[in-house]
Amino acid sequence: MNIRQWFSKCAMVLCLLASGGTGAQTFPSTVVVRVAQLEIDPEQLQRYTQIVKEEMEISARVEPGVIAIYSVADKDHPHLLHFFEIYADEQAYLSHIGSAHFKRYVEQTKSMILSRRLIETTPIQLSSK
Repeated sequence: MNIRQWFSKCAMVLCLLASGGTGAQTFPSTVVVRVAQLEIDPEQLQRYTQIVKEEMEISARVEPGVIAIYSVADKDHPHLLHFFEIYADEQAYLSHIGSAHFKRYVEQTKSMILSRRLIETTPIQLSSK
């Protein structure tokens, strides 16, 4: 999948996530949004998915600065994962990557990840119901 196709898919996901109507919440300008693209060893995908789901659940539950973490797999290439992460601010992001559960995730999955791309973004509009 080329970068245009990937951004097109992300745009569709973002439209779905941001399609708040009346009373939609608009996030403050301090939010940090990170997009990550990971290629996972297909033979280890099931185990990777278990580990990352646990890490995401813990992060969303215990870290006050984690607003949202979404993960989707490419339909035709399920070992290509895309993450959309929203943090209250830069300190919340730094706390997240410094947390024990995130460090455990990194250690457990380092041999499973074939490639990783982190995309820094500038939020334009983030809305949620």
